[in-house]
Amino acid sequence: MIDESKLLAIAASLADRAAPGEEVEVACGHSISTSVRVYGGEVESFTNAETHGVGVRVIRDGREGFASAGTLDPAVLDQTLADARDNATYAEADPDAGIATPDGVEAVEIDLWSDDVLAMDAQAKIDIAIDLERRVTGGDDRISGVRVSGYGDSASAFALASSAGIRASTRATSASASVQALADDGDRTQTGYAYDGARRASDLDVGWVADRAVSRAVDLIGASKPTSKPVSLVLDPHLSATVLGLIAGTLTGDRIIKKRSPFVDRLGEAIATSGLNIIDDPTDPESLGADSHDGEGLACRPNPLIVDGELNGYLFDTYHGRRAGTGSTGSAVRGTRGLPGPGIQALSVAAGTDGSLDELIAGVDEGVLVFSLAGLHSGVNAVSGDFSVGVEGRRIVDGQLAEPIGECTVGSTLQRLLLDITAIGSDRTHLPNGVSTPSLVVGDVMLSGASS
Repeated sequence: MIDESKLLAIAASLADRAAPGEEVEVACGHSISTSVRVYGGEVESFTNAETHGVGVRVIRDGREGFASAGTLDPAVLDQTLADARDNATYAEADPDAGIATPDGVEAVEIDLWSDDVLAMDAQAKIDIAIDLERRVTGGDDRISGVRVSGYGDSASAFALASSAGIRASTRATSASASVQALADDGDRTQTGYAYDGARRASDLDVGWVADRAVSRAVDLIGASKPTSKPVSLVLDPHLSATVLGLIAGTLTGDRIIKKRSPFVDRLGEAIATSGLNIIDDPTDPESLGADSHDGEGLACRPNPLIVDGELNGYLFDTYHGRRAGTGSTGSAVRGTRGLPGPGIQALSVAAGTDGSLDELIAGVDEGVLVFSLAGLHSGVNAVSGDFSVGVEGRRIVDGQLAEPIGECTVGSTLQRLLLDITAIGSDRTHLPNGVSTPSLVVGDVMLSGASS
């Protein structure tokens, strides 16, 4: 049973034990999760796990101590509080250290829960993964197999209480289905991955997941290295979410304070094409990243990041907001095992007026419909903005899809990429990772492949 009110009572009982001159913040969590993997119509693994956690932060005279535990046993809770106090004595004083204080922003209550996740029996969960695998293997004669087909779900609750009077709790459920299809391609095997997520299993589109995995695999059969040249990249919502998520990740307060972002000191400047509008909005109930409170118990709120192409703001938790002199933007993210830090919660990109994905493709003379970008973590320098990543997809010639390509890279900078967006689709889509975005076309990107 997931009971956020019980968690909040536990957190409050510890926070209320703050000594004079001491700040105490307590985060408690409880989750029940399932993970299923199948292969060849048989269960390869089935895991059902239940976890509890508590994290206690104590600050006294600017010295911060933290301790966590994986149980809510009363004796362990007492010891965790004592450990946090002890750890604070060894810390260096920091004038900006301190827990969040109420800022008057009212929380938007959002229903993130479905009883169906906990009510669903194990066989029904297994059946989803088996059905997904069956759909993929039967989806095309060129499919040689499935590397993995899986189902997962989670029901969790989080509560936070502090000596500053903050009391916040939430609970949420999620379910997901994913598969990786394999297609024969002579001496090579092409792969196609697809994933869907929802609040409940009944809302998963298993048919779409299978179709996308199959098409992504078979459409790459015969892929060859293209000639090096400047091209336009067409990114469907899944790929545009990946790219814009990387960019938004450079707009967090910790990176800004440390000057480890290409967008430091650029507020008010035009950093993107004039039609681009990006906001981090956890108050949107349609987003799977939605929440009522952030990781410090402050109310979540919409935070416009880019408005009509201009950089409008950064995301701050309490600590980095104090250092910047701005205060928190309600953007703290954390679990029970670590300290809060600023982060993206529910990135949302406004739809454009340039049409569907097919219409965007039709408007490109020379380009690539991108299927995947490889090496994003190692190939992107989040400080300078430079990137060079592997790309797979289909060539676009005179508005028509042509041959598949692979063994090539695209390179540019994050700054240039934003300014080179030439079309914003009207197909804004809510994605399983909590990002909502339309398709995009990015022009004048250097594709490096074979010499001409």
